[in-house]
Amino acid sequence: MAAKRYSLKDKLRYSFENTLSKGTVAIIGWLALVSLFIVSIAATIIALTGIKPDDGDQMNFVEAAWQSLMRTLDAGNLAGDLGWPIRAVMLTVTLGGIFIISILIGTLTSGIEGTLEELRKGRSRVLESNHTLILGWSPKIFSIISELLIANASQKKPRIVIMADKDKVEMEDEIRSKFPNTKNTKIICRTGSPLDLYDLEVVSPHEAKSIVILSPEEGNADTHVIKSIMAITNNPNRKQDKYHIVAEIKDEANLEAGTLVGGDEAVLVLSGDLIARVTAQTCRQSGLSVVYTELLDFDGAEIYFKEEGALINKTYKEACFAFEESAVMGLFHTTDGSVSINPPMETVLKKGDQVIAISEDDDSLIASNMKEFSISTNSITESKVREIKKEKTLIMGWNDRGITIVKELDNYVAAGSEILIVAETSAAEDAAKSLNTELKKQKLEFKKGNINERALLNSINIPSYDYIIILCYPELEVQEADAKTLIALLHLRSMADQGNHDFSIVSEMLDIRNRELAEVTKADDFIVSDKLISLMLSQLSENKHLKKVFDRLFEAEGSEIYLKPATDYIKPNEAVNFYTVLESAAKKGETAIGYRIQADASNPEKAYGVKVNPKKSDKLAFSENDKIIVLAED
Repeated sequence: MAAKRYSLKDKLRYSFENTLSKGTVAIIGWLALVSLFIVSIAATIIALTGIKPDDGDQMNFVEAAWQSLMRTLDAGNLAGDLGWPIRAVMLTVTLGGIFIISILIGTLTSGIEGTLEELRKGRSRVLESNHTLILGWSPKIFSIISELLIANASQKKPRIVIMADKDKVEMEDEIRSKFPNTKNTKIICRTGSPLDLYDLEVVSPHEAKSIVILSPEEGNADTHVIKSIMAITNNPNRKQDKYHIVAEIKDEANLEAGTLVGGDEAVLVLSGDLIARVTAQTCRQSGLSVVYTELLDFDGAEIYFKEEGALINKTYKEACFAFEESAVMGLFHTTDGSVSINPPMETVLKKGDQVIAISEDDDSLIASNMKEFSISTNSITESKVREIKKEKTLIMGWNDRGITIVKELDNYVAAGSEILIVAETSAAEDAAKSLNTELKKQKLEFKKGNINERALLNSINIPSYDYIIILCYPELEVQEADAKTLIALLHLRSMADQGNHDFSIVSEMLDIRNRELAEVTKADDFIVSDKLISLMLSQLSENKHLKKVFDRLFEAEGSEIYLKPATDYIKPNEAVNFYTVLESAAKKGETAIGYRIQADASNPEKAYGVKVNPKKSDKLAFSENDKIIVLAED
């Protein structure tokens, strides 16, 4: 088939359009050529014909070209021309100039606007290193930023870089409204997809010290997170060193896939399981929620790792006494990456072992070199054998986390304990029937009903229950589900006030912003929300090995945090230092990390009486109602 022949006009038009597609510079180039053509024609006519102003001399080509150029740039020059021949030529030049200048101004304006728009979108590459990179956007981001601002307070020129499929200016405005003062931390936003390799290069992931991947609120969240991990670890331009990636997984079924993709470069937080375990543990122990909050946020005491050469070949008990202003809670074995929480007191530290300690800052984790601890041995008591009481737990509302909560409670409660589930979904009823066959220590009952109906709540005999848990309905819209929880919570508080009861309530919020509406009024009125996940992600972005510590603390096996009667350790009303408490706990195979003063249990300004990591040399007299915070097997 013969090739189609195109006319010269078609070819010229095609070439012209191709040059215009190159943008503003190409258009300016064409305008310059047109201007040169007009000026050259006018100068040629003037030079050849001898046309000149009535009051002037004849012009050569160069002078005529100059005069023509001045009239293309400024139409006012035409008014000074005398003589109709020269006016006719210059009028033509001026009209052409007006046309060209108008197009030029429009082109420049559009070009500048386009450039500013590109800059506004945040497409320029981030020239940072050793920064914290956050990929994605959700309400959790504000809690993470808040924690990182505190963690960065002692660092030099810290940077937080955020990339999400969201307008850059909108992100900056929202962050600015929440954090008017970011102190020494600079926050940089960019628009892009965490799944796009080109977009990822904009935020320099290969130079970041840690990468936090947020789970989106809509769609298949876990798939998005796993793909984001792949985009980093399988990037053709990836760095040789290992990445430090922290991400949230919502469905346990996707945890294995995420682990396969991330390997040892990604730390995955199973959000639903974490919330369920914390809910089960905090509802049973007054003040435990305050302890967990203290350990998870950066405001106050945090968990640090440190290898102390002076402790090599020393016992774990000696390590507990080695720090005046830090509370040792376990060991991190660098040889195999394992963690021991509250190991046997006679455990010997080897080279490479690091102490895991609670401290105000990493700079304060310093061995004191003290030899005498002024332990008051006469004040130490033996643990009292107490009868394990049967417990009654009320669960209001339902979601998949309820199954984990019920199973987790079965690891702690005494045989013959009871659970009542009150919900209005068939899924809750089916789960109750299934769980009844699996539970070993608890008897489970189900009652169908609306948790917002006061008549139903009155019929349940709420005061007879030791612990109350309110769960959200995930099938409802987020705000509607949280509203349902809030209304149930208000009913319970009203019943507590009217009957002078003291309920231990743990409630769940889906939206972090609604947590403030619930307004926690006491340590036993704990709101569990995605803020817990935010705190965990923030901590892990600073030290990924903390995941193993929290895994040990939140699982039923091994040592966990308990608040036990102070009289199990120290005689009441006798002033002793905390070294004495530490010694008493060590005799029982436990590690003391703090205490709770019952007299301050309703005072939020004193952390509801909870003090984690007290200064060990300070003396304090404990009453019969006070508690000692320990790490113990049970």
